[in-house]
Amino acid sequence: MTRARDLGIPFTGDPGPLNAITDVSGTLVGHSTIISGSGSLTVGEGPVRTGVTAILPRGRDNSPVFAGWYSLNGNGEMTGTTWIEESGFLQGPIAITNTTSVGTVRDAIIKYSLQQLPDNFELVNHWFLPVVAETYDGFLNDINGFHIKSEHVYKALDSASSGIPQEGNVGGGTAMICHDFKGGIGSSSRIFTIDDRPYVVGALVQANHGQRKHLSISGVPVGLEIMDLMPKSNERAGSIMGSSIIVVIGTDVPLLPHQLKRLARRVPLGIGKVGGLGENGSGDIFLAYSTANRGAAAKQRIQEVNMLPNNQMDVVFEAVVFSVEEAIVNALVAADTMEGINNHKVFALPHDRLLQILTKYNRFASV
Repeated sequence: MTRARDLGIPFTGDPGPLNAITDVSGTLVGHSTIISGSGSLTVGEGPVRTGVTAILPRGRDNSPVFAGWYSLNGNGEMTGTTWIEESGFLQGPIAITNTTSVGTVRDAIIKYSLQQLPDNFELVNHWFLPVVAETYDGFLNDINGFHIKSEHVYKALDSASSGIPQEGNVGGGTAMICHDFKGGIGSSSRIFTIDDRPYVVGALVQANHGQRKHLSISGVPVGLEIMDLMPKSNERAGSIMGSSIIVVIGTDVPLLPHQLKRLARRVPLGIGKVGGLGENGSGDIFLAYSTANRGAAAKQRIQEVNMLPNNQMDVVFEAVVFSVEEAIVNALVAADTMEGINNHKVFALPHDRLLQILTKYNRFASV
């Protein structure tokens, strides 16, 4: 898997060892990818280009984390957010998939959770509201064929690991399109110190947004330099109908829910650095969580929690912006050209031309 820094693309800030959301200790990421068939669309049969991505904030430990969320433009879905807004807590995994599979994925997460409980647990008392988000993949995928089943969700959850997540055409990002190039899943992280203690912020994106003319990489107008290789439709009125991005931010900085909402509200600044503008048809929805303050959701006794002073949050805001920017570029760099329904085709961002353009603008940093 090729990542942006492998090509020598320069970015601001210091990445963590993995340069991914999994640099947040305990966080795991897994994917389930479904690719089958080719040629003409037959609804219910394919071609299929879709999947599920799962993020486990505390790994196999489903204890709640403080969380906050924000929607830049709400033409999309992220379930479970009203309870996060009300309670300040997120429990269990986060999943990202395609638009019509949100319900299936949500139900499967609940079933999976119940299966993990000890035999003597009283199921009637167990409930939670899973977070499942989506972007539209119907330009390449038989989206109305409902191909994602419970077993695909289980695979994403069971395969979740602490290594560098796969990026590009995988999981929920399998058929996604970003700035009219092939997009999908991308991740990045930033490390920094506060009061001489190291901390990390990590971002994972499902990038399915943006117009070609606005694409900017390291401050260079790459989209204007590559106006060919546009998505190919074999239908007279073919439409990409994309333009959404889901972003999950994880951190180990001790932040309270209102502060995590502040992190989520900084995500659009990172998207904007690459050229996303939050268009009317875009579902731009963001979630931030902190793995600090373990045990804060205990149901009995007054709990004591730690929080970073607001006056020290600027370094965390910077980490969010720069990790989101790089995560989107990682999604573009890792993705491969893909053909889907009715031989629709979306081209990968060509690495050789990208580097030529960055060199032209004196923005290419040698590896």
